[in-house]
Amino acid sequence: MSDFYQRVRRAINLSAGDDQRVDDGDEAGRDTVRTDGGVVSEDSRNSGAESGVLGRLAAGIDGRLGSDFLESSIFWVPPFLLMGLFVYGAVIWNFLISLTDYQRFANAPDYSNLDFEMYTRALADSGFVDAAVNTFILLVAFTAGTLAVGLILAILIDRGIRFENSFRTIYLLPMSLSFVVTAQFWLWIYNFNNGIANRVIGVFGLGPISWLGDQTIVLWAIIFALMWQFSGYAMVVYLAGLRAIPDEHYEAAKVDGASTVKMYWRVIIPQLKGATISAAVVLMVFGMKAFDFLYSLVGGYRPPNGADILATKMVREAYANLNWAYGAAIAIVLFAMALGVIGPYLVYEYRRNNL
Repeated sequence: MSDFYQRVRRAINLSAGDDQRVDDGDEAGRDTVRTDGGVVSEDSRNSGAESGVLGRLAAGIDGRLGSDFLESSIFWVPPFLLMGLFVYGAVIWNFLISLTDYQRFANAPDYSNLDFEMYTRALADSGFVDAAVNTFILLVAFTAGTLAVGLILAILIDRGIRFENSFRTIYLLPMSLSFVVTAQFWLWIYNFNNGIANRVIGVFGLGPISWLGDQTIVLWAIIFALMWQFSGYAMVVYLAGLRAIPDEHYEAAKVDGASTVKMYWRVIIPQLKGATISAAVVLMVFGMKAFDFLYSLVGGYRPPNGADILATKMVREAYANLNWAYGAAIAIVLFAMALGVIGPYLVYEYRRNNL
C-alpha cells in the first residue's frame, strides 16, 4: 500500500515538472534519448504513462478531498464499509421487507412482487394515525418545553447565582440516568395511591389524579418526565452559548437603557440561534427513542391509552403481532422523520462551513 502511495506521489511530481523530452518522430518500439544522455526504454515509457494517469487522478482527488485523503484511506475505508453494510445495508433491506407481505416465520420474504400495500395499510390504520399524531406532539412539546426550561436555568446560572456549580450538577444529573431508571422513578411519583404528585396536589385540595390512566393527560405526564430528564442538557448547551457572548454586548445594551428582560430578549437570545438548533436536533432524536421509557413504564409493548407513539407501535407490530412487513414500514416512516430532522440541520451546518 505504501509503495502505491509513493508511486502516486512521484507521478504528481513528474506531471508538475517533467524534464523528459520524447521525439514525436520516433517509432513505437524505439528507445528515446533523455536530456541527461541516458536512454528511456519501452517499459519506462509505459510506466511513465501509467504514472501520469495515476498522478492526474491523485491530484484531482487531493484537490477536492484534501492531500491526506489517499494516505488515510487505510484507516477509514474498513469502518466505512462495515457501516455501509450493517447500518445502511440493513435500512435498505428493511425497506425491501416493507414492500412485501412478510409475517410470522412461515416463509421467507417474497421479493418477486413488491408494492406499497403496507404503507397504504398504515394510512388507513387509525392506530397508526393516532401514534403518528402522538409522536408529533411529543417531539414538538418535549423539545420546545425542554429548550425553554434549559434557557431559563442557563440564564439564572449565568447571572451568577450562589452555589452555581452545585445547581449545575443537580440539573445535569438526571441526563446521566437511563430511560429505564427514569421510568421507574416517575412510575413511583405518578402512583395513584401513594405517589408524590398526588400528595402534592392534595395539599391544595385537588386529586387524586390517575396520571397514567387518564388518556387525556398521560401523554403530557410523559412529556413532563422527559423534560425533567433532559432540561439539564439544554441548560449546559445554552450556558456554553451565553459564556461565548462578549461582555461588551451586555454593557452596550445597558448603556442604551435596555432592561434586563429586553437585553436578553433582543440582544442575547438572538445570538443563541446555533445553540438552539443543535440542542433541538439532539432532543428530537431522543424524543423518537422514547420507546425505552414507555416500555419500562408499563413493562410491555402496549403503553397507556393516549401515549402510543410510532416506536412502540412498530415494535408491537413486529414482535408481538409478528407482522414483520408492517413493522418494517412503520420503521421506514420513523427513519424518514429522523432524516427530516437531521437533514436540514446538516444543510444548515454545511452552509456555515462547519462540515
